[in-house]
Amino acid sequence: MHKKQALPSSFRDPAGFLFIEDGVLYRQVNKSGIGDYRCLMDSGLYQALIDRELLIEHTETDSAAAIEGSILLRPRALLYISYPYEWCFEQLKDAALLTLEIQRLALDHGMTLKDASAYNIQFDGPRAIFIDTLSFEKYEEGRPWSAYRQFCQHFLAPLALGARCDIRLSKLLLAYIDGIPLDLTSQLLPKTTWFSYSLLAHIHLHAVAQRAFSRSGSKEKIRDKAATLSANQMRALIQSLEAATQKQQWQPAHTEWGNYYNETNYTEGATTSKAAMVTRYLQSIPEPIKLVQDLGANNGHYSRLAAGHARLVVSQDIDPIAVSANYRIAQEAALRNILPLELDLIAPPPAIGWGNRERDSFSQRQPADVVMALALIHHLAISNNLPLERLAQFFASRGEWLIIEFVPKSDSQVEVLLATRTDIFPGYNEENFEHVFSQVFKIQEKQSIEGSERSLYLLKKL
Repeated sequence: MHKKQALPSSFRDPAGFLFIEDGVLYRQVNKSGIGDYRCLMDSGLYQALIDRELLIEHTETDSAAAIEGSILLRPRALLYISYPYEWCFEQLKDAALLTLEIQRLALDHGMTLKDASAYNIQFDGPRAIFIDTLSFEKYEEGRPWSAYRQFCQHFLAPLALGARCDIRLSKLLLAYIDGIPLDLTSQLLPKTTWFSYSLLAHIHLHAVAQRAFSRSGSKEKIRDKAATLSANQMRALIQSLEAATQKQQWQPAHTEWGNYYNETNYTEGATTSKAAMVTRYLQSIPEPIKLVQDLGANNGHYSRLAAGHARLVVSQDIDPIAVSANYRIAQEAALRNILPLELDLIAPPPAIGWGNRERDSFSQRQPADVVMALALIHHLAISNNLPLERLAQFFASRGEWLIIEFVPKSDSQVEVLLATRTDIFPGYNEENFEHVFSQVFKIQEKQSIEGSERSLYLLKKL
């Protein structure tokens, strides 16, 4: 008996869909998509993309779950799925440029992208890669790029808002699953952006044109106007979008966490001691370690230690500056098994989309073999009033092993947190921490961090 489970995120394209059978990921190419799929393979485009590591690779295969007349592919499965509203500015920008590079290559091979959704991109570590094999169709001279509006909404709009207004506006992607509307983007952008040719053309006038078309009620007018786009004009459009994307530069201001490791109360000895302990704890965990989730990772200092012991480290932090720094470091050091992401643990991403099932919530995604929570618990327990019981349950839900640092009230960082509020946390102490966490974990090891009042624990879920 074969158990076939269609992915809730894969249903919009009539050319095919993804499903899981007996724990293996497959992509079914329906009859309506076979012609374009064969063109992708026969034109040389697929191999060109694979050679450049721009597209997720696949093999054609057989399965009893395949419908007669369809083609079954087995793509390489990624260990952890992320979404655009979790990416830092540089990740979204790299994903945009990857989409345009793929469109240019597609045109060179007589094909085009029929959509430009940011959800067609994933990050394989710190490297953007295209995952939708069925997004390609045969190019027809004179046809417009049907994905133009979608590219502007999914990529250029949030990049422009992040660069020209406030980086937090990129989180509007969570509210608008098909990208930030261009009329809204136009209203939010400063008036000075009307003097930027790229934003004038691709955001402001694009929004004006959308409104005019929607009011005209004439599909023929829209079709006639769009049909004037030649292949050379298509290439010019791609070049213009690349220039517009490249021009979006985010200049972050100082934040509380951006320079954390320069301003922390750790001594050099304490930092060295903690790093050695984290490494030793990781070495003591039975192999193989597929996934480590480093929560509150800041710029990824300890994630990079964990990368030597795991197939993938998902390195998450609330601060966009820290995540951007982490992403750049991972790229520059060619650390291909670190995935930096933005995450607010107090308000993690929910399940969104059709039926609240298209995009998984944070808690629905792949649990980790090892969770790291270093210099984090005091922020959750004291800054956000989270009881230790709920924290223990949360960490147990995320992984089998937990490396966690307890920061006592006597620590200078906790004293700062309590300086402007009443201490209503009588249960926040090391003895009670051990009692509460022992209800769901077994304490494997505990050690004081040299040169500090903090302790580092290795716990295993009961």
